[in-house]
Amino acid sequence: MSDGTGLRVSRSPDGARASITLHAGQGNIITADLIAAIAAALDELARVRPLRLLTVDAAGPDFSFGASIPEHAPGRIDRVLPLAHALIEQLLVFPSPTAAVVRGRCLGGGFELALACDFIFAEESATFGLPEIALGVFPPAAAALLPARVGSARATDAILTGVTRTAEEWRQAGLITAVSRAGELTADVDRWCATHLDGRSAEALRHAASAARMRLRQDVGTLLPQLERLYLDTLMRTEDAREGIAAFLEKRRPIWNHR
Repeated sequence: MSDGTGLRVSRSPDGARASITLHAGQGNIITADLIAAIAAALDELARVRPLRLLTVDAAGPDFSFGASIPEHAPGRIDRVLPLAHALIEQLLVFPSPTAAVVRGRCLGGGFELALACDFIFAEESATFGLPEIALGVFPPAAAALLPARVGSARATDAILTGVTRTAEEWRQAGLITAVSRAGELTADVDRWCATHLDGRSAEALRHAASAARMRLRQDVGTLLPQLERLYLDTLMRTEDAREGIAAFLEKRRPIWNHR
């Protein structure tokens, strides 16, 4: 079904599988409305006791270009960023195993959404990156999540350079569970689920998922509020952060004042 805000939610007849599909037009830009829709879907699906795997995927050729830049402008970001971070924390406490299923570009806030899932499956043409540095800002949720997933050195490189990398590069870094050939991603995820999750107790999987994420939840629960305050109270008061956002919206090159 579609909830009218750029999202489709589906569930298998036996309740063992469910999916949340971003369906928000070109690039599946993550807006405050889309965040609210995902949060509502997670609340509903959390009550499905037989659920063994929730997948988050996207319609169209790309998973997501990331967060809405207009909503990151001064005067709006103070409301939107806490909502985005609450969604990340909601995924980390979702009772059943979760997996991001990625085709095309997965950037910025879209990458952060995938990082909050237990598993990431990707088509071989998929690319992942954190381009926020080009706008004069940084990705707080990725700064909390990525070091735990791939180590400090790789996370620092991704956050500071903004370089986009392939699915295979991230698989080799240990972030992506499997890379599929074009057209085979859905079938590969189905086979993986059949091999590893079907036939398991959904209740056991809920407890195992909670246990496996416990350290990550604790770390993110401590770090993310600090990173959010750094972003909102310090970074967004700098001239360069305001200039980077303005330059993007005005479709021009930023002029950095280095302050």
